[in-house]
Amino acid sequence: MGYSKLTSHICLGLLVFLAGALYAQGDGSIVTWGDNGQGQCTVPAPNTGFVVIATGKSHSLGIKEDSSIVAWGENSQGQCTVPVPNTGFVDIAGGWHHSLGLKEDGSIVTWGENSQGQCTVPEPNTDFLVVTSGCYHSLGLKEDGSIVVWGNNIYGQCDVPAPNTGFVDVASGLFYNLGLKEDSSIVAWGCNDNGQCDVPSPNTGFVEVACGAWHSLGLKENGSIVAWGDNSEGQCTVPAPNTDFVDVASGWYHSLGLKEDSSIVAWGYNVHGQCTVPEPNTGFVKVAGGEHHSLGLHSYSLSVGDAGDPVHEILSISSIYPNPFSSNTSVTLQSPGLENVRLEVFSTAGRLVSSREMGAMAEGQHIVSWNVCDENGHAQGNGIYIIHIVSGSGDFASARVVLLR
Repeated sequence: MGYSKLTSHICLGLLVFLAGALYAQGDGSIVTWGDNGQGQCTVPAPNTGFVVIATGKSHSLGIKEDSSIVAWGENSQGQCTVPVPNTGFVDIAGGWHHSLGLKEDGSIVTWGENSQGQCTVPEPNTDFLVVTSGCYHSLGLKEDGSIVVWGNNIYGQCDVPAPNTGFVDVASGLFYNLGLKEDSSIVAWGCNDNGQCDVPSPNTGFVEVACGAWHSLGLKENGSIVAWGDNSEGQCTVPAPNTDFVDVASGWYHSLGLKEDSSIVAWGYNVHGQCTVPEPNTGFVKVAGGEHHSLGLHSYSLSVGDAGDPVHEILSISSIYPNPFSSNTSVTLQSPGLENVRLEVFSTAGRLVSSREMGAMAEGQHIVSWNVCDENGHAQGNGIYIIHIVSGSGDFASARVVLLR
């Protein structure tokens, strides 16, 4: 439940390729552990090619490289029955008994229980970048930096504090929410019975947020995790050394952090083994937590070209690392020697995200560092993007990429 970088510098984000000869560098498999009473840890075959993961209470979801959703676990309210057409998805979220999928055109599809209106997306259902879900309420982050919330509002969890602008990320607990602002501060609202909305000072320098049932986590830009709220199971006691974290997630009463070395650290309630990460604990790029279960996503990466062929007579993209990424990644290009090289990025709906002139590109290897912003410095949301690198003489290389924040 959420409970949700010769070098040119281009401001964008990415993942897997669509053109050229392909060779795999990671299988995109999901590792699961913890409670499997509803089958939430039994990933349907084939367990490969996943690029996004999410959890609900007792169900799990994954987006495949082909943009389809796979859902498994408890399906008592149809929360695992993905509506057709099951294609074009770029983000997912799970609530108590409902699920959300964000389409590449910026619209949200919902399914499962709707007793509290949690599946009734307010109009206009457009321009969304991120989705997440609480117990009986749902949230979407818009392109303009505002947050839309709908469903159960018993604790005011649907009443976004003013000014509702400048948000870049959002997370949800059972009956409360966290919003990350572009100035790196956190805004919290909704139920605060355990202090989960009382963000510790200094409220600055945050790059990611996550929510448990009654506790909150914030990842700092220095790689440390700040935790507050209910600590009855030690879920707010981050194990030492509290350094080098690059991703954070939470179950109801346990917490998870992904380290720079691609290993996962988990702490808190462990009766179901949800904090006991299976070996080998390496190669992970994303984590997620449900009520009493956990997910880890292995990398899924493809490189364009022949890995054994050193001759590059055409413009090509030879590798991307890391892949997936949340803030920065390096793309290695091979150029035969070109003039007037331009990089263009489109959403899969055809929207031009950025166009940048890179000038002359001499023969040989070039490394382009990309991050998650458009040419105006605005952070882009999770999703699939089409990258075009074009020269003045018509040479081009193309890649389909996925951003995971």
